Formats: sequence, C-alpha cells, structure tokens
Amino acid sequence: MNLTVKPAPPAFPLCGEWKEAAEGSLFHLANILLFLGFMGGSGFYGHLYLFTFLTVGFFCSTAWAWSDPCTTDTFLWNFALFGACLTQALYIVYKLRSLTFDKDFEELYNCMFKRLGVSLTHFGKIVTSSDGVVHTLEKGQFFAVEGKTAIDKLSVLLSGRIHVTVNGEFLHYIYPFQFLDSPEWDSLRPSEEGIFQVTLHADDQCRYIAWRRKKLYLLFAKHRYIARIFALIVRSDITDKVYSLSDKAFDRAGHRYDLRLPNYCHMPGPELERAHDLLEVPVPGERAA
Repeated sequence: MNLTVKPAPPAFPLCGEWKEAAEGSLFHLANILLFLGFMGGSGFYGHLYLFTFLTVGFFCSTAWAWSDPCTTDTFLWNFALFGACLTQALYIVYKLRSLTFDKDFEELYNCMFKRLGVSLTHFGKIVTSSDGVVHTLEKGQFFAVEGKTAIDKLSVLLSGRIHVTVNGEFLHYIYPFQFLDSPEWDSLRPSEEGIFQVTLHADDQCRYIAWRRKKLYLLFAKHRYIARIFALIVRSDITDKVYSLSDKAFDRAGHRYDLRLPNYCHMPGPELERAHDLLEVPVPGERAA
C-alpha cells in the first residue's frame, strides 16, 4: 500500500514571481512626501507643515494602491490615514484663523513673547485678558501723577515716548515695548494697594495696552505658565530701567555709582561722598602723607 504525503502549505504566502520593474513614480513620490512630513517641528506652523505633507503623501499612496486591484487592504489603510491627516490639517488652519490678532498685538507678540517660545494659544489668553483694547495718550497728557494715581494695572507702551520724573527731576524715558509701570507692579503683592511715586507724561502721541490687576491675577491663577512668563519679562524690564539710571548716577568728582548697591541708594549726599573716599583703592607706590 503506497501512501503519498502532501507537503504542508507554508504559513505565509510565497512570492511566486518577483517584479522586474520598480514601482511607479507615484509610489516613490508618496514615500518622499511622508519622509519630508515627518521632519516637521512643533507649534502651530510646525504641525501644519507636518500634516500637510502627510495628507499629500497618503493621498499619493492611496492613488498608487487603487491602481492595483490586489491591494485592497493597502488602499483602505492609506485612505483612512489620508482622511485623518486631512482632518487634522483643516483643524489647525481653523485654529490659526481664529488666533489672528490686530497689527498692534502681532507686533507685541513678535517683540516680547515670541522669543520666549510663548504659543499663540497662550498669547490669545493674554490678549483676551486685556480686552483687546489699545489706549491712546495725547502729547503732554499724564499717564500717572506722583502721589496721586493708584497702581491698578500693568501697561506696555506700543508707540511714542514717555517722560518719567520724580519731584520734578528727570529720571529716564520709556520707549516702545517697555512696561510703563513694572517697578510699581512688582513692588506690590496681589492683596496690596499703592500709588505712583513718579510722574509719567507723554512726549508725543502714545499708544499702550493695559491689563487690570485683578483680571491679570485671575489669569495667573489659572495658568501658572503665563504667570512665570510675566514675572520674567517684568523683572527684565525693571533691570533695564535700573541700568539706565546707573548710567546717569555720578558724584561731584565724576565717578559713577551703581544704583543696585543699597548703601549708595539710601545714603545722604555727604555720607555718600565720605563712603566714596573710604572705598578708594590706593595707587601702588603711593605713600601716605
């Protein structure tokens, strides 16, 4: 009795015949587009770049799979991925259109917030907190009067120049994209109230943006990231103002003082001169009389 044993079928289908020619240009174009798409960065524009290239790449893959009737699964998967990427790209475009700002706020974002990596979404919350209003000061109009004006907001100058004085003496100027009241803001706690110790008036027509204290503190409570960003730019602005004052601080002999040193800041004139004499460095080789 002769028995014939049939070989078991392979677990995976074998390739009966290799293609001699390469795949069509559509197949290669799809893979190139997918490669370029995965090189996209972060942020709204990076995501838009990513999903735009993926959408076109998966569309080319879908068209290539459609040309071969034996690749039904490949066609369905590529078509599903094409639909998902197209939906995501359209959603990002919609978000970008809803996050467009006026020219003044765009300049504010580019000059102060963009370099810190603040997203358009977070900047939109900052703009909403200011009610999107740009205020105007005519030439000679006062923004704050020493000893009278309450500290109830935080403001950034957009255009023009502000003249700052104390007891009638000139301190410094405030230029566009600098805070008008950063020292006053940083000197008070959220529950405290205070008044300006300097006078600010416009040298020419000025435009500025203002955030009310209570509304801005509510924003900080909800978004700690925005609170850290404001703390950084406000204290950086204060530092710039201190350095500008240091450049103007001289004694009678013409020596410059560093206003960051508290003993120099608070000493009376005669004591300041005596302190300077004590801190003088003797010249080598010079003998005391």
